[in-house]
Amino acid sequence: MFRRLYWIAEQLNADGTSRITGIYTSIQDLCHHGLCWSENCNSKVIRLTLMKPDVFDQPLGCWISPTFGDIATDMRVYVESNEYTEEEIKMLMSSIDAFVA
Repeated sequence: MFRRLYWIAEQLNADGTSRITGIYTSIQDLCHHGLCWSENCNSKVIRLTLMKPDVFDQPLGCWISPTFGDIATDMRVYVESNEYTEEEIKMLMSSIDAFVA
């Protein structure tokens, strides 16, 4: 299935710069590979950004650790549009909970 959305995972540095640690087309890949720390960064802050392909200046959502805002509620619209399933959102929330624990 062609994905209409993708995730960008970044680790934010204390000086305001960031390092992209991955781009993922599924919540499964984001959960298994994107929620991790890069040894090359001096901060423990992760930003997740949800984007449409070929749209670079208007993210659909942006969430920053450790709380990741209200990502579960924000993702409801993508469940309603059938882009993601309830199970995928539960997987994402479980992975985020384990990541910040």
